[in-house]
Amino acid sequence: MKKFIAAFDGLNFCESTMSYSIYLAQHCGAKLVGVFLEDFSRRSYGTVEIAHYAGEDLDRHIKELDEKDDQIRRKHIRQFQEACKTAGIQHAIHRDRNVAMQELLHESIYADLLIISPSETLTRYQEPTPSRFVRELLNDVQCPVVLVPATYHPVNKIILLYDGEPSSVHAVRTFSYLFENMKDLDIEVLTIKEKEDSVLLPDGRLIKEFIQQHYPSAEAVVLKGDPEEEIALYLQREKRKPIVVCGSYQRSKFSRLFKPSMADYLLRHATVPLFVAHNKS
Repeated sequence: MKKFIAAFDGLNFCESTMSYSIYLAQHCGAKLVGVFLEDFSRRSYGTVEIAHYAGEDLDRHIKELDEKDDQIRRKHIRQFQEACKTAGIQHAIHRDRNVAMQELLHESIYADLLIISPSETLTRYQEPTPSRFVRELLNDVQCPVVLVPATYHPVNKIILLYDGEPSSVHAVRTFSYLFENMKDLDIEVLTIKEKEDSVLLPDGRLIKEFIQQHYPSAEAVVLKGDPEEEIALYLQREKRKPIVVCGSYQRSKFSRLFKPSMADYLLRHATVPLFVAHNKS
């Protein structure tokens, strides 16, 4: 049995993360662990609220605020547990109370997949998507990641981004091994070529042979133009609800097709989940 982890801020619970994680766990019979990140610095209140307190017992007031935060966290944990029970999946809860980034990176060492919202900040403040927290996470995470949109839709198609780089092939391989039960969906291999290049797939003979073994019914789609623009437009025109399989996000060495600027653009504008897998070798 595989182990998936879903990361949550218990004070700002993301229901689409819960829904997608349950859906994906169901499709491969995985155990789902809800990782509730309760960083000791994460509170629903700030210094302004404390400064404006006019009562006599400030310590008691802070304790009451902390108790309210804990009640909110417990409520969302119960919500996750009840949803997992209803879905009939094996599940567990981890309440991680140290530094959120360190905790989640450590959890990822012992997971087959991490599901998280690209907007997760683990603060009281909103940030442009993807958040700084998620950017840092993607650079150092130790397992594949699914970044989920704000609204949940069941997946009915798979789009495999391929540019001939090892990281894109690694992502396809990893996704195939994790989600063997999703191979009956419609599947496309999407490649973007420069305008002056041929329409042939990079390493065409090898990639066709490879894809044939994992996804015999997959169709190849080759477009011309700027990869960032063409992929974004292609997804905007897509009428079904795909999951997009991408290569590495690492800034030091990454696939040309899925460079960080494109990842940021897709995460900001796409309404589909993105599967990202690092090639650590």
